[in-house]
Order: sequence, then structure tokens, then C-alpha cells
Amino acid sequence: MNIANGLIKLGFISLVDFVLQDDGDGAYIAEWLSTTAQPSDADIMTADTQAQAEYDSKQYARNRAEAYPSLTEQA
Repeated sequence: MNIANGLIKLGFISLVDFVLQDDGDGAYIAEWLSTTAQPSDADIMTADTQAQAEYDSKQYARNRAEAYPSLTEQA
């Protein structure tokens, strides 16, 4: 699970709403700065899964963008 992606998908901002830390065993929330309640691990995991699915679904578009010049380069 990518904690940062999950929290960002939920609308939180890194270093404004949360601070992550990784001591070698994986990232975790070191500080919760938001006035909104900290989401559960399950909520973060669900949001991360959704964010990853959205990213994966756009792979075709990323491949096409690399394969062809931009419109400004075509002119």
C-alpha cells in the first residue's frame, strides 16, 4: 500500500495535513496535522487501490503520448 497516494486521493496534502516517515520497514504516518480525523488504514488502502486503478487505466494514453509528437511539435 502506498500511504501517500491513498491520503492524497482522499484529499489530504503532504506536509500540510500529514507527515510520513519510513524507518526501513515501510512508510507510516509520523504526524497527523489535519483538523479532519485521520482516516483508517482500510480507508487509505481503498483510496490507494482506486488511485492505482485510475493510473493503470490511463497507461494507453501515456504510451500514445510517448509514441507521437505533441500538437505543437506537429505544426
